Order: sequence, then C-alpha cells, then structure tokens
Amino acid sequence: MTEHMVVQIVTPDGIRYDHHATFISVTTPDGEMGILANHINTITPLTVHEMKIRRVDDEHHVDWVAVNGGILEIKDNIVTIVADSAERDRDIDISRAERAKQRAERDLKSAEQAHQSDDVRRAQVALRRALNRISVGNK
Repeated sequence: MTEHMVVQIVTPDGIRYDHHATFISVTTPDGEMGILANHINTITPLTVHEMKIRRVDDEHHVDWVAVNGGILEIKDNIVTIVADSAERDRDIDISRAERAKQRAERDLKSAEQAHQSDDVRRAQVALRRALNRISVGNK
C-alpha cells in the first residue's frame, strides 16, 4: 500500500502547491477532515480555512496553506483542491492581510449600519479570508 499521496492546489492563477504528503487536514462545511494515504475516493466542498499538510520528507515538516473555499477531490492517492485563491504561509504578506482585515471591518460596520444584507455577507467573507491569511502567515 502507498504510504503517501500527492497534494495539488490549483487556482485560476495556476498550480499553487504540488507535493507528496502523509497527512492533510482540511475544513468542510460539515467540519474538519483528516486525510491519510489510501483514503476513499471523495469530492467535498471546502470552507475558508487553514490547510495543514504533513510532507513526506520529514514527519515534522508541515506546510500551512490559506485556502479560500473551493472543492476537494480525492482519487487514487491524488488530492486535488480547486480554489479561487490559496497562499502558502511563506507567501503571505502580513501587512497587506492586516490592511484587508481593516478594510473588511470598516465595510462590515458600514453595511450593518445601512442594513445592506448582501454587503454584510460580502464583508464577512472578506474578513474571514483576511483573518485566515493572517493566521496562516503567522505560523
């Protein structure tokens, strides 16, 4: 049996991640999901979350990726995530993420005061994404 799987994260900008892993952790609308090699073939939606990837080269080597929703497919030890955006911890500009957080907080407050439910939802999503990027960037 294979002891590892290939993990690929694809965005409209191309492949953002492509490595072998022994374990990954993702978050779906139903909760957290841990995936090991030889996992049953699956397709599931993902939420905005911090993806943990334990690489095969060293049991202590963990990559963190800020994933902004998307779809996960597991098929024959190939895990593919298709997302609007995804950033590895080393690629995140914390100051830019902090500015996005502040913008989202202002937009949320303004939309709530104006009782604009669509704008409230958009600002909430932007805030979740910014907070996710900050959290992963600080790993």
